[in-house]
Amino acid sequence: MLPVGTIFVINATPSLADLVLVFCLSLSVGMPLLKALAFAGKIPQLSYKIDEIEKAMDNEPLKSNGNSFIGNSHIVKFENVRFAYKDREVLHGVSLELPEGTLTALVGESGSGKSTLAKLLVHYYDLNGGKISLGGQDITDMSIEALNDNISYVSQEQFLFNTTLYNNILIGKPDASREEVLSAAEKAQCGEFLARLPKGIDTLAGDGGKMLSGGERQRISLARAILKNAPVIVLDEATSGLDLAHMKQVSQQLKKLKEMGKTVIVVTHDNEFIISCCDHIIRLENGCVAENCPMPVSDHSLSPEHTPSLVSVPL
Repeated sequence: MLPVGTIFVINATPSLADLVLVFCLSLSVGMPLLKALAFAGKIPQLSYKIDEIEKAMDNEPLKSNGNSFIGNSHIVKFENVRFAYKDREVLHGVSLELPEGTLTALVGESGSGKSTLAKLLVHYYDLNGGKISLGGQDITDMSIEALNDNISYVSQEQFLFNTTLYNNILIGKPDASREEVLSAAEKAQCGEFLARLPKGIDTLAGDGGKMLSGGERQRISLARAILKNAPVIVLDEATSGLDLAHMKQVSQQLKKLKEMGKTVIVVTHDNEFIISCCDHIIRLENGCVAENCPMPVSDHSLSPEHTPSLVSVPL
């Protein structure tokens, strides 16, 4: 621009003032253009992401009639639960009763259906058959908000918002005091790594929580669930990123929650963790309770008559 603009000014095509104006505009436009180029690699992903959003929007709404919770307890009951991802059935008539105020572990190999069972309890999906109830009330007979008020769910895919760790925990109970948030963080064994951060609990988590390790994100999510103080707590592989020392500390806290009358359900592969703190162990195998799975999945009858008995295996 400098040599060409100078030639133009010498030839009296534009004025010097015009050349200065162009230079000023170029300086202001350059930085936005560089930032726009940083997104060039994401442009090919837009079509895929738009398709996925459209698929989600086209799904049928979850069954719910908007009622409040009127259950007489917080006993969790699965009755002949059947569920399929598209055309592949992954749960084949699972029936369980989890008593109130107990700590229960769902164990099994990957693909056995234990995480799916946890997600169905918090109504991620509608059932293909059977019924899930909380305190005797069908979960489809209450609003999603009412169900969420009664269940704290910590998934294996931890996501934190790009705000402070304090605000990420506060999501569990927006009207909580700072003392309550700090107490929940301490109970979830967050104190050690929070002390290393420059601003402690007021440190930014980064996009998706990228400033923390997987185990640290899990503990923040667990603190969020503890702060929520719901009667039922579901941990879906939420301790997989913890070392043995922190796992033992978390297990002690889960015992305390059980003693407070909470119904705690843990989906896990960690046998030592299970033995140390759980009242009951329920093993899933090939989409049903192990004691009711004498045949491979391919040999199972998918008829409604296949109804396993209620199983709860005490330690």
